[in-house]
Amino acid sequence: MKANKREQDRQRRHQRVRLRVYGTITRPRLNVYRSSAHIYAQLIDDGAGRTLVSASSLDKEVAGALKSGGNLAAAVAVGRAVAERALKANLKAVVFDRGGYQYHGRIKALAEACRERGLKF
Repeated sequence: MKANKREQDRQRRHQRVRLRVYGTITRPRLNVYRSSAHIYAQLIDDGAGRTLVSASSLDKEVAGALKSGGNLAAAVAVGRAVAERALKANLKAVVFDRGGYQYHGRIKALAEACRERGLKF
C-alpha cells in the first residue's frame, strides 16, 4: 500500500513538472525513468511526439560492462551513452525532465554524466 502511494506521489510530481517542461526539435526533453533494476533515458520532441535518442541499462553496449543495471555506475554509463548518441544526432542542448524523482543519487549521476560528455542544460 505504501509503495503504491509513493508511486502515485511521484506521478503527480511528474505531471506538475510536465506542465512547464516541453521539448522541441532543437532542444528536446531529456526524460529519465528509473526502476529498482534499471535506468532509462530518452530525448523526446514533444511537438512531434517522438523519441529522437534513447539509452538504457538494458542496451547491449551499456550492459556489457555493468554488474547491475540499478546502481550509480549504470546511471553514469547510460548518461554517457545518451549524450554521445545525442551529439551524433547533432543535439547539443536539452531540457532536463527528472520524472518526478528527487535530483539525487542515480538521477544526479546520469545528469552529470550527460553534462560531462557535452550536453547543455
